[in-house]
This record gives sequence, structure tokens and C-alpha cells, in this order.
Amino acid sequence: MTTLTLDIPTDEPVIRFERFVAAPPELVFRAMTEAEHLPHWWGPRGTRMRACEIDLRVGGSYRFVLAAGQDEAAFHGTYREIDPPRRVVQTLVYEGAPDHEAVETMTLEAVPGGTLLRGETRHASLGARDDHVASGMEGGMRETYERLDELLATLRTLSPAT
Repeated sequence: MTTLTLDIPTDEPVIRFERFVAAPPELVFRAMTEAEHLPHWWGPRGTRMRACEIDLRVGGSYRFVLAAGQDEAAFHGTYREIDPPRRVVQTLVYEGAPDHEAVETMTLEAVPGGTLLRGETRHASLGARDDHVASGMEGGMRETYERLDELLATLRTLSPAT
């Protein structure tokens, strides 16, 4: 199992993380940005992605809807920067708190044996960041990235994108 390292500074409205993934950056990038792959890993165990819409271009948008039993949670945002397979910057809005837009930056760095995935979610305020953390974000994030590992193990046997 790979360790997720979280950094939640007390004086800054950010959540940072770092995690090793045993797959090359190109494959990790595809798994993180292609609608055919995201429903297989994005979200904690016990959820399923009911909707996955992606317009992967600067200025394009995305929307995901997760379902767990009768409960649903929807998220959307706009892509600000895309540099395959190294970096994506996008906004993030949990539709249950639509006034709390955050900016997520994800970087992928090739390292021996795989990819070092680094992320930062920058909120507009400490209160919005603290609400995000209090939502169970850490456990959900750990499960989500474990699910990504499981998907990547199957994708390594597929042919590269054409």
C-alpha cells in the first residue's frame, strides 16, 4: 500500500498532498482525465459515479455526480491549465456548497518505478478549507487513491492511447 501524505497548514486555506503511484505519468494522466476511466476510481469505496462529463481543454468544464445509496454529491469545475502528462489546474465546486469554489493543482512527476503525484486545493478561506477537511475528505481521498492504484494495475496491460 502506498502512503498518502497530507499537509494542512493552520495559517493557510490549502490542503496539500503527495502520493507515489506505480504507473508512468502518461497512464496516470489518462486515468485522471478520461471519462472512460474516472468512474472506476474517483470517489471513496461504496460510491459509484452516476455522471461523468469532461471537456478537457483550457476553459472547458467537468461535472461528476457520485451516488451512495439514495444520497448524491455533485462536483463541477473549469479547466484553467492543462499540460499533459505533467499538470492540471482546475476549479472545484461541491454543489452542496456552491459559494466555496476552490482551485486544484495536480502535478505528476516521473520517478523511478512510477509517478509522484502532488496536489494542492486552495480554498478562498480557512473556514471553507476546514469544512472540506471536516467532510471526511482524508478517508475518502485515501480510498479514492487506493482505487486508482487498482485501476492502473489493469490499465498497464492495455495499449497506449492512440
